[in-house]
This record gives sequence, structure tokens and C-alpha cells, in this order.
Amino acid sequence: MKKLIIAALLFVGIAGFAQEADQSAQPQRERLTPEQRNDRQLKKLTSELNLDANQQTQIKQLLADRSANAEKFREDRKNRKDSGTKLTTEQKAAFKQQMADEKTANDAKMKSILNDDQYKKWTAIKDENREKAKEKMKDRKDNN
Repeated sequence: MKKLIIAALLFVGIAGFAQEADQSAQPQRERLTPEQRNDRQLKKLTSELNLDANQQTQIKQLLADRSANAEKFREDRKNRKDSGTKLTTEQKAAFKQQMADEKTANDAKMKSILNDDQYKKWTAIKDENREKAKEKMKDRKDNN
């Protein structure tokens, strides 16, 4: 009986350590406010594209507008999820079209703000980041 109790306690202890190891393997990232994210992205773009003060001001406004739209979409999705309603096929298609239109408008605004060399570099950075995101998703999918 003693051996059984000791074995059970040992098993529970090992299982507890295994749980903690899994949780510490992926540390939680700090949650930034939209303004902090925009500032961080603006600093990164400024250093990578050598933006002047006027371009920084324009891009800061563009990033703020994008954040506001993203927050609105997040709220709408949360409200739909809370109410339990699902999008119809037509609504999904309209949403995808709206996102594509927004992306096109954002690219056009960036092209008007940046000079040709900066715009080429910005599109290259954007493509590179997209590839990195695809790799992360692939790795995450493979690990699950």
C-alpha cells in the first residue's frame, strides 16, 4: 500500500513539472496598446526607409487609421461570436472584398507618401514579413 501511494505521488509530481515545462516553453508576449504598436512600427519604418519628418507624420496618421479600422473589425467579430451568429457565404465574400479594398487603398496611400525607392523597399519588407509569417504558421501547424 505504501508503494502504491508513493508511486501515485511521484506520478502527480512528474505530471506537474511536465505541465510547467510546457507553459514556460512559450513565454507570453507583452500586450501593447494600439498607440504603442503604431509608434514601434513607425520607428521601424523610419529607420528602414529613412523617412523625413513630413513622411513620418503622414504615416503615423495612416497607421492610426488602420488601427482604428482593425479595432472596429475586432469588435464586430467579438459581437458576432458573443451572439452566436455566423457569417453567410455572401457576407464572407463581402468582408474579403472589403479587406482587399482596404489593402489596396493603404498601398496607394503609402505609394503617395513614399518616394519610388522607399516604396520598393517597403514592398520588399512587406513580402519578406509575409513569408516569415507563412513559415511560422507552417511550423506551428507541423508542431501540432
